[in-house]
Amino acid sequence: MKASLLHISNGDSFTSRLKKLPLHGDIITWREMLCEGKTLSTVGSESFWKTRFEFLNKNYKVSKSWFIEKTLKEYRSLCNHKQQDQIVLWFEYDLFCQINMLAVISWLKTHRRHAEIYLVCSGNEDNSDKLYALNELSDDQVMGLYKNKKLLTQDDIEYADYVWQLYCSDNPIRLENLTDFSTYQFDYLSDAIQAHLKRFPTITNGLNAVENRALEIADTEKLDSKKAFLGRLLTNQGYYGFGDSQYERMLAHLRPLFNSFNPVKLTKRGKEVLAGQENFYAKIRDNQSYLGGSLKYNFLYNEAAGRIHKL
Repeated sequence: MKASLLHISNGDSFTSRLKKLPLHGDIITWREMLCEGKTLSTVGSESFWKTRFEFLNKNYKVSKSWFIEKTLKEYRSLCNHKQQDQIVLWFEYDLFCQINMLAVISWLKTHRRHAEIYLVCSGNEDNSDKLYALNELSDDQVMGLYKNKKLLTQDDIEYADYVWQLYCSDNPIRLENLTDFSTYQFDYLSDAIQAHLKRFPTITNGLNAVENRALEIADTEKLDSKKAFLGRLLTNQGYYGFGDSQYERMLAHLRPLFNSFNPVKLTKRGKEVLAGQENFYAKIRDNQSYLGGSLKYNFLYNEAAGRIHKL
């Protein structure tokens, strides 16, 4: 008898791809962006969804009806899929996907103890330095990844859950001290966690790695519009995997450092902050801003040492 199968996909566009491929089983989309805003470790609990809705509503104007229709309905569908023997997770190398992946595995550890959990993860797919999203691959490549999917051991599942608990804790320093990634079957998790830690403000100027990169691009490239600027931020963003709405939100916070976005032009102060001649920490600090379970501005990242310090 063929095992019953459930696929959990990383997003809507890839779900529609999966539906066209010769795969059996049901498909559910994990519609969240847990790399942004406050997270609680109890994935799927009432307080977890309440916390997520408050963040998305406040920062992205997500309405209650949209949240119920898109995120909660799909989550309830996941809850109702109780019979599957095998669950295949489809995620990518970047921070956006890796954090969602940890949360899903943590939920499965609690709620689907007896299912076999498989992981399909795109990233290094050829001899180049390029990292590939699932939708950048051909159907043959996607099916090849599926054929070589990894069966997660109990140790892998426990470890993913442990990293998720640390991500949701109020102290990122514990994440920084993880050194045993290579023991487990998560090829991209170490780099994603490093990228996460670099989202805390730097000692040098109070901006984090992503914000500093935005200023650098604005300063060195003559971009004539905000659209071109966003396009530039979206390409070559390394391990972040952010969407345009996330960059839009970031630029709104950095607005005082720009003369204009059409064309893209820094103020004198913006140039000084970029050069490390002025620290923007006090101006940008937001006591409601969370990365996982930690308050973003309660910690500083020391680039020279590659370490996080608690304020």
